[in-house]
Amino acid sequence: MKVLWLCNVMIPLIAKQLKLDATNKEGWISGMAEVVLKERQENGIELSIAFPAPKFMFPINHDICKKVIPLQNGSLVCYGFRENTSHAENYDPALEGMMQKIVEDMQPDIVHCFGTEYPHTLAMCRVFPDKQRLLIGLQGICALYAEAYTADIPTKAFQKVTFRDYVRRDKMVDQQQKFVKRGVMEKEAVEIAGNITGRTEWDRLCTRKWNQSARYFNMNEILRPEFYEAEWKADECIPHSIFLSQGDYPIKGLHYMLQAMPAILSKYPDATLYVAGNSIVNYATLKQKLKISGYGKYLRKLMKDSGLMHKVKFLGKLNAEQMLAAYLRSSLFVCCSALENSPNSLGEAMLLGMPCVSAEVGGIPSLFTDGEDGIMYEGFRIGKNTKNNSGNKSEEDDRKLKAVSKRLADAVIEMWRNPEKQMEYCQNARKHARRTHNREINYMKLKEIYAKIISNDRSEDETT
Repeated sequence: MKVLWLCNVMIPLIAKQLKLDATNKEGWISGMAEVVLKERQENGIELSIAFPAPKFMFPINHDICKKVIPLQNGSLVCYGFRENTSHAENYDPALEGMMQKIVEDMQPDIVHCFGTEYPHTLAMCRVFPDKQRLLIGLQGICALYAEAYTADIPTKAFQKVTFRDYVRRDKMVDQQQKFVKRGVMEKEAVEIAGNITGRTEWDRLCTRKWNQSARYFNMNEILRPEFYEAEWKADECIPHSIFLSQGDYPIKGLHYMLQAMPAILSKYPDATLYVAGNSIVNYATLKQKLKISGYGKYLRKLMKDSGLMHKVKFLGKLNAEQMLAAYLRSSLFVCCSALENSPNSLGEAMLLGMPCVSAEVGGIPSLFTDGEDGIMYEGFRIGKNTKNNSGNKSEEDDRKLKAVSKRLADAVIEMWRNPEKQMEYCQNARKHARRTHNREINYMKLKEIYAKIISNDRSEDETT
């Protein structure tokens, strides 16, 4: 069985073999690929992987490149293609020709697209001839992220434009519109595909609205291998330290956490916030001042106004080992996003048996149980909270932001107030995550999905 995976990035497994810098994104796909490749004699899967590639990989006047990577138990064929992923809101018709070349070269029995966030998925959906052998794996859902992008930020702040935003035409309002455009392409791709995999009740319901005839398969993810053996220990972490996996754009909700910090500090003065990923608040040099974004400037103002400049530590980009170390030395993981499907960062924290607080948004209730695995609080609500971005900052804007932030602060304080209950949460979360992210079960599910697609077996359909 020939299977082509279409990915949003060059996954770490491939980057390492090519001696290139590996992205921290979508490491879970590497985890699944390693299992599929290791068991290739048993599963009969001839796997190839396609992804947007850096310019230096292409021969002159070529828009795709093919690499055969030697592995311990065989080889892996990879296809790089040209795509401007910095402007994923723009559909390039040339992608259809690139996808056609890849399909003609490999002749796959199944094409499995990991994610709907980039134009290449729509291009593949348009050109692959057998839609019943086309499988889309849902990750985020851009159309709904567009609705959540305001994330309760006051209108005046949301519309603010810095020098960087003006030059790049990338203010927060523009960023939101880019998600709108990506959502249009995403919707068409889902409408075309004959098969869909998801992992939450939220993404299943969203997909059903767009394509009621597609087969929907529930399939959880295999996480990065580093997180399966390690275990969080209360006596080895920094007391009252809070860890966020990222916070560089509004949906990730760092502004909620900053608004919550004063209330947390009133109870726990030693509390410190650690944020992985790019720091977008740097303002020490002229270059940094010119490069700061509207959201970065808004975060910086929140930090200054609340006296948090020494209480927030940005850790920069972290690889898997560094992320693991950051989890283990923190006393609490917080997911304060305005919207998520099933964040792998929360899954990793649960797998480590770490105390977790999360916003109750999107698909999170499908993998994290309030009162058992940790504490959930009511977060952003699409429709209830979405504003039209016209007019000035209002008292209502502030009220909604402060209400969510207060619920977040209360959840953090409650978690730290009761150490015995906290340990019960940790044990439950670890057990839950070991089921959700079980490598063998998820690998077997993937094989089952492929077998059903190949045989067109609809006897036990999981329809949308």
